[in-house]
Amino acid sequence: MNPKSQWSAKYIESIKQVGYHLDPSTKGLYLQVTSGRKGIGKTWIFRYTSPVYRNQNNPGKPRRCEIGFGSLKTRGLAAARQKAFEMRKLILEGIEPLEEKKQGNITKLLKEAKRITFSEVALKCIESKKLEWKNEKHQAQWESTINTYVNPILGKLSIQDIDTNLILKVFEQPIKSKSTLVEGTFWTTKTVTATRVRQRVEVILDWAKARGYYQGDNPARLKGHLDQLLQNPNKIHQVRHQPAVPYPQINIFVTELRKKQSNGALALEFLLLTATRTSETLKAQWDEFDLEKKIWVIPAEKTKTKKLHRVPLSRRAIEILRLMQSRTEGAYVFPSQIGKNRDKPMSDMTLSSIIKDMPNFLSYVPHGLRSTFRDWASEKTSYQNETAELALAHKIANKTEGSYRRGDQLDKRGKMMQDWDDYINKKKI
Repeated sequence: MNPKSQWSAKYIESIKQVGYHLDPSTKGLYLQVTSGRKGIGKTWIFRYTSPVYRNQNNPGKPRRCEIGFGSLKTRGLAAARQKAFEMRKLILEGIEPLEEKKQGNITKLLKEAKRITFSEVALKCIESKKLEWKNEKHQAQWESTINTYVNPILGKLSIQDIDTNLILKVFEQPIKSKSTLVEGTFWTTKTVTATRVRQRVEVILDWAKARGYYQGDNPARLKGHLDQLLQNPNKIHQVRHQPAVPYPQINIFVTELRKKQSNGALALEFLLLTATRTSETLKAQWDEFDLEKKIWVIPAEKTKTKKLHRVPLSRRAIEILRLMQSRTEGAYVFPSQIGKNRDKPMSDMTLSSIIKDMPNFLSYVPHGLRSTFRDWASEKTSYQNETAELALAHKIANKTEGSYRRGDQLDKRGKMMQDWDDYINKKKI
């Protein structure tokens, strides 16, 4: 074995003792030996007295620092000695090696940013955000809107070249009708989608900035920036409510619906009777129901408000559940009708397709049935506004009204939902 004063590549390979081993011929250069689950590890460490940093406990003295040169596997003895020589030159010139390394990393990232495109950054950002999102649909919406409205304009450009004018180009792109006539800009004709896309682009650029791919202010930010350049979305967008079957026609609707006798038709009628959201009905599982007590408890994680919601069940709702018990097996009340997916809930497209197959009602949508119920409750009953809002699991907008709420009015709502059942079936109430 060579003596320590004559280090060689072969000698340092033989070192097994854990700790720092000083290269006798190179000031400040150490071989650090560690031991872990994967065995012995060896890395290069350079220790030096900083020409810039001061000791925190004693500001009059320079700070002792160290900087890593990487693994022995990637940097051999000769290369490590050369690197230590370069570091000493910097120190003699009054340059702090750690600052130089930091600037070098920034320069490297900026060079990479010149090569990486917006579409590539968008993909990386979406991938990193997946765990934050509740379902695959949210991810699909991100990818779809970015691919449709943003990538055709920004996708192939380097991320560092994105500026305000390019962002405006996205939202000022013309939107054409099916007859190829220009209806207006993306921002003015598809305002809800455009505002969501702006938020997504802002998130992507913030992510790029945090990763060092982008420098400067975010050109997609709204406050104090794009809000001065684009129209106020609240003034150009008219809220379009989901098309709702007029409540005087609901008996005709249900009569036509019952002719179908399918599980999908039963799911749609159950949704109508309970005034619940489509996802809540389709994802309903048998362990959420107590048919003896005539109650359905929707877990908080399945509701839009993230609060547990108790739904009183009318006579017809119970009949539908009994019928589904005789027709299906598994956890879901309304399972998918597709062979391999029978252990999954029914698709919401099933309900939409049922309505589209009803000639007198094909312009309506399942979610609009909640509005049908709400209109009936307001115009045909004496139930308080709060009771109807609780039935729909809406948040009480009036803070004073919300602060005085006691319980969820289950008994009162039970009577209301049976009255709704009777009205649908043209029984006297």
